[in-house]
Amino acid sequence: MNKYSHIDLRVTSWEAASHFYESLLPELGFTQTYHSADWKVFAGEGALPDVPYFAITEDPEHRPNGNLIGFWASDREEVDRIAERVKQSGGTINAGPQLFPISPTYYAVYFEDPCGNKYEMVHRLN
Repeated sequence: MNKYSHIDLRVTSWEAASHFYESLLPELGFTQTYHSADWKVFAGEGALPDVPYFAITEDPEHRPNGNLIGFWASDREEVDRIAERVKQSGGTINAGPQLFPISPTYYAVYFEDPCGNKYEMVHRLN
């Protein structure tokens, strides 16, 4: 059983980050939205609370740090496609997409949202 439930994420400005998340999260399978005044919720297929979701709220005092959220890719092409989506939606590519010396097949892109939160999209065979 996958124990993943959700991520509660802070952004310094929803206005600055909204295009990024509205573009990226559906590409990662978070296709349903349950937005309120305080929370923007992007969920997987199915009914809450039984599906994974990504909840975002604005906190002007939030300061990004070294934490990183990683997503699996089904192949290298998906890593490349997500990297393009990141660039088109206002994110910043920090490294890749490329092979990294973590393992011989570790192909990834590291990126940030417009508020500085860090992510990785990775495909590897082993």
